[in-house]
Amino acid sequence: MAGGEGVPKRIDVIATAITAGMTAEDMCSLDLSYSPPFAPVWDPVLIAANELNKKIGREKSQD
Repeated sequence: MAGGEGVPKRIDVIATAITAGMTAEDMCSLDLSYSPPFAPVWDPVLIAANELNKKIGREKSQD
């Protein structure tokens, strides 16, 4: 990953998910911290996991 602020946090989240053997579906259930003045409510990692689940046909609402 390359980028500005927030990239180290996202690297840590993805590295932890890989180490834990999490699936994209598992990642959709993560409760990540946020600070409204500095970051969106939906973290880009969660958005990516949700998009992947949609593409493979496992939207959370279908559970």
